[in-house]
Amino acid sequence: MHLRMFEIARDFLHRTTNCNVVAGLMSPVHDKYGKEGLVTASDRVQMLRLALNSSAWVHVSEWETQQDDWTPTREVVQYHQTMIQATVRSAGSSSSSSSSAGVPQQGREVIDSVVNGNTDPNVKRQRGEGNAPWLTHLSTSADQVSVKLLCGADLLESFAKPGLWKDEDIEALVGKFGLVVVTREGSNPYKFIYESDVLTRHQRNIHIVTEWIANEISSTKVRRALRRGDSVKYLVQDTVIDYIYKNALFDTHNKHGE
Repeated sequence: MHLRMFEIARDFLHRTTNCNVVAGLMSPVHDKYGKEGLVTASDRVQMLRLALNSSAWVHVSEWETQQDDWTPTREVVQYHQTMIQATVRSAGSSSSSSSSAGVPQQGREVIDSVVNGNTDPNVKRQRGEGNAPWLTHLSTSADQVSVKLLCGADLLESFAKPGLWKDEDIEALVGKFGLVVVTREGSNPYKFIYESDVLTRHQRNIHIVTEWIANEISSTKVRRALRRGDSVKYLVQDTVIDYIYKNALFDTHNKHGE
């Protein structure tokens, strides 16, 4: 379902706005996020790579998984926005950069400064992702690229849960970057936006995408089926199923997958 969201969102933005979607990024959460049943980041990254093998425009970013701890969503989005800006700026100013990563060292230093809010070399900074393959996808662009957070209506509604999100993070995600929200059966994002002062103030920066082809597939149900030894064929790509059973993920020991 998450992969399908990218296609739905791109179609919507191309049809209803002046946006030209140049790339999609999937950023797996850090191992220290603390979610029960979360398999290792290396396994999740590899499964995503297999799942996205047929996509020419959706990519995996490992940066979030490579940090020392869990990183708030706002900082993840900010990092990628800054990295993209540095890449595009480099492409526009020079076509003969000596950096094999596509982002010059100066660009990486700017990213460190913006993400961490300082330029002190003695302060520990977050690790960069200078060799990210997805950057080469954008290195030839001379246009400004803006990052938006793609999410389901359930994430939008989670903004109202006390203590889950910082007010300043919600403000930045909606006001500075913007959201693309894919609806789900039974959700009413318009009503939720109306009931929130912050979301109403920035509603021009929130794109609501209606999913007309209902899809109730959930990762929770897929994992449950795997634990029980049930087939998940046609719900998950064959290459991903093979990887899951080969590495005995999701309690699939001594079970046969199809």
